[in-house]
Amino acid sequence: MKLSEFDFKVPDKLVALHPTEPRDGSRMMVVRRDTKTIEHRNFRDILEYFTDGDVLVMNDSRVFPARLYGSKERTGAPIEVFMLRELNKDSRLWDVVVDPARKIRVGNKLFFGDNDLVAEVVDNTTSRGRTIRFLFEGSDDEFYAVIDKLGLTPLPDYIKNRREVIAEDRERYQTIYAREKGSVAAPDAGLHFTKEILKRLELQGVEHTFVTLHTGLGSFRDVEVEDLSKHKMDSETFTIPPATSAMVNKAKQGKHKVCAVGATTMRVLESSVSAAKLLNPASGWTDRFIFPPYDFSIANCYLTNFNPPRSTMVMLEAAFMGYEFMLHVYEEAVKNDYRFFCYGDALLVL
Repeated sequence: MKLSEFDFKVPDKLVALHPTEPRDGSRMMVVRRDTKTIEHRNFRDILEYFTDGDVLVMNDSRVFPARLYGSKERTGAPIEVFMLRELNKDSRLWDVVVDPARKIRVGNKLFFGDNDLVAEVVDNTTSRGRTIRFLFEGSDDEFYAVIDKLGLTPLPDYIKNRREVIAEDRERYQTIYAREKGSVAAPDAGLHFTKEILKRLELQGVEHTFVTLHTGLGSFRDVEVEDLSKHKMDSETFTIPPATSAMVNKAKQGKHKVCAVGATTMRVLESSVSAAKLLNPASGWTDRFIFPPYDFSIANCYLTNFNPPRSTMVMLEAAFMGYEFMLHVYEEAVKNDYRFFCYGDALLVL
């Protein structure tokens, strides 16, 4: 397929700049692939769509405050560093995006806080990308404590450019089940869940389990080629625990729902499939890019948000529900004033 086929308009008024209050207070569109029908519901109604034996699979990666503001050595020029992924734990090497890029060269030292943290630029990777080494002698816990102190919640640019990052974002741009620190973007389909919703699902016999994918910019980097088969996703680390694969395979073999919560989860599930189309436990890197046509092996149900045009997330949705139906769903979402993007409303695809 072509990139231009995913170019549609989202009115500015529908772009959610703040989360709903409470978490589970968002709306939810429910669509059925087999009958091509649409229902307009609330997220709390999700209880009606799952039953005993079904499984929800979630990404438990935790967002860390990856956006640092500091200054360049000698000149003191202000700089922004967006931490993408750790390349080497022992050397504290990181892939980052810098701004303004033209002023940050190999060999420069960068200072953050009251010299609480110092980094050295060791390589250029892309026009705005750099590899930097943090000059820090303490433990991992001490290093992340400094990042927690100095960093800001890495809200997407379309929010950051329209309003200030506030203290509440540190909690709300995080799922309630986040535990494995490493993401620079929230698995936003999971932002709607509350402890009460998960408990009520559990009482109905609906289990939930976790995979981990530490989100860099792979899912969000702009697709810049018209022919989608030529797009290359950034690699991101993932883990599928044995307990998760066992639970998912039991549900599959029992012909129950296996619901992938979010694009990152769906990509993980499709990254370790056996010849019998069952889920294998695994740990490693994935650059899985899913776009139409695609034959899904594990999940038969998908929970997501309403995502940006031309994004890899929308392409995944088109692969799962069919391209023409996806366009119709998004037209209905605009017509019915659903809220879009990471703090927006939910979309459940059955």
